Amino acid sequence: MTATDAARVAAMQQRCSFVLLGSVQTALIFTLASIAVPLPAIGREFGLRRGDLILLSAAYGLTFAGLLLFGGRLADRYGGRRALTAGLVLFAAALAVAPLAPGIGTLLAARFAQGAGAALIAPAAMAVLRAAFPSSAAYGRAMATWGGLSVLGATAGNLLSGVISALSSWRCTFAVPLVVALAALALTPRLLPDTTPSRGRTLDLPGALLATAGITLASYGLVLTDTRPWSSAGVLVPLLAGASLLVAFRYAERRARDPLLPPGFLLDRRRVLALAAIALSACGTSMTFVVLSLHLQQVRDWSPLETSAAFVPFAVALIASGRAAGPLIGRYGARTVTAAGLGTGAAGLALLALTGTDVHVPYVSGLLPGLVLLPAGAAASFAGAAVLTAEGVPQQQTGLAGGVLNTAMESGPTVLFAILLTLGSDASSLASAGVALAAVALLNHRIK
Repeated sequence: MTATDAARVAAMQQRCSFVLLGSVQTALIFTLASIAVPLPAIGREFGLRRGDLILLSAAYGLTFAGLLLFGGRLADRYGGRRALTAGLVLFAAALAVAPLAPGIGTLLAARFAQGAGAALIAPAAMAVLRAAFPSSAAYGRAMATWGGLSVLGATAGNLLSGVISALSSWRCTFAVPLVVALAALALTPRLLPDTTPSRGRTLDLPGALLATAGITLASYGLVLTDTRPWSSAGVLVPLLAGASLLVAFRYAERRARDPLLPPGFLLDRRRVLALAAIALSACGTSMTFVVLSLHLQQVRDWSPLETSAAFVPFAVALIASGRAAGPLIGRYGARTVTAAGLGTGAAGLALLALTGTDVHVPYVSGLLPGLVLLPAGAAASFAGAAVLTAEGVPQQQTGLAGGVLNTAMESGPTVLFAILLTLGSDASSLASAGVALAAVALLNHRIK
């Protein structure tokens, strides 16, 4: 085999690896978002109140966000491909249970288990991606595309779940990620490179327990603020318990020989701002899907199919922006593209806050402009922020970087979303998210 042939084969292997890993990452976020449009139908079938629907919507994200740091350490400790396989098994099993749920209890348990599997898959996929693209330049280009996959998954989840619910049942929406998970399990040994475990590293179980319990309890308390006052015991107890555990986690990490989250990992201001950009962009897009899905169906009396169709321009703008993000990052830099994307997303949220929830404003003039600007900005900010988050991270910490990146991504639709929902009307929540995006855009532009 000539050098040219070998290079061609290596490039094909990289493309196959990226397609498989990208499909898995998209399926994870698809599963997170696919519950939004069918929520009213699930509520009618099980007789659920708004608070139950909010908890059901957040259940997947609670365990996903809470276990991500530990999932990242497991990927680094035992190897990305092995951790990916274990996560896919759990994820697929939980997806198979959900359509059979006889009531809200079983469905909630399945959503929690899906999030746990996703928490192991997401950082492991990034670790395998790093092994598949050993060149720093190639890895940077791959990460630029990787950053837009989450918004693509969220958009696909909202669009397809509405179509599937209209044609059959909300229970069938779980079939899409299940097929992806089963295909990935079959193809992983053939297409994905093996990764070297970091045998010399410990797992820091005390840190993992403190971080998982702290993030989950605090997030749960924030989710309950949608239906309960901040001063109620149901909110204060999990909030204070979660905050206390996170403070204990911080001090425990200082004394750990091999900490779950090394303190120096977040000292880079650009990385911190990139993570903030990811969290806020995820919050803005998730809030838009949930708020507008409920508004269109419950206030304007649209069908699930019509609601999904309303987001088609969102998907078109997202795909176009995602394709343009990589070349723009190569030309102008990840920081500039991140700031520009955040600013564009902020403008989209501002427009949606002004006219998106007004029943007297037509779709074309009230919703469409915001549904184009928001995804265009979100895709660009995700792509640029993903590159900034992974920049300068050694290969043995790739799983950690994946865990931190996805923790930021999941904290947006759970923690930040829950906080913003308590600010008053849906329009106020959308406007506040837009202001936050604009502030982080300014900081990303100013800080070197």
